[in-house]
Amino acid sequence: MIGRLRGTLVEKQPPWLVVDVAGVGYELEASLTTQMALPAVGDTVSLHTHLSIRDDAHLLYGFARGQERELFRALIKVNGVGPKLALAILSGMDEAAFVRCVREDDIKSLTRLPGVGKKTAERLIIEMRDRFPHWTGDGGGGLEALEAAAAGQSSAAPQSDPLADAEAALVALGYKPAEAAKMLAGCERGLSTEALIKAALTRKLAG
Repeated sequence: MIGRLRGTLVEKQPPWLVVDVAGVGYELEASLTTQMALPAVGDTVSLHTHLSIRDDAHLLYGFARGQERELFRALIKVNGVGPKLALAILSGMDEAAFVRCVREDDIKSLTRLPGVGKKTAERLIIEMRDRFPHWTGDGGGGLEALEAAAAGQSSAAPQSDPLADAEAALVALGYKPAEAAKMLAGCERGLSTEALIKAALTRKLAG
């Protein structure tokens, strides 16, 4: 089992990462919350990981915080929630914000996330309600955490087309192409891919 990786971040194309560890490149999939917390390409990075072994593939997922990995593992135990949907949920809100949604029966906020309909939101609340008595959150929630991570990270290597990259990342999370384009419409031009994604999610979750 691979539980943690420390190495050089050599590629960052949401939702994918490549980390070089002693000459071996590990490909990981990560939430946008983790993506925004990462340093620039070329810097050293340390990630908590979860290895999923299937008949047709070995998939590795990376997390900036151990608590995010804990929530990911809890989410994929919920009926009907796989790794892709779990990452979409973690991309739209951090652990503290998700816990608040569950405790306050906030179905409306959950259904703003891609792939989460009313029935799925109700199932998440019911099955997850008793799993967080020991969680107090790790400072800030939801969009505030995304903004803090984006403000604190180093500038990433420039992309050829940040808008296209941001749209592709949103589609990879489960948003339909037309919906992703609509979320990005009106966002300030000249922003990095990560900043465009943050702005789009901010507008989406604000309703």
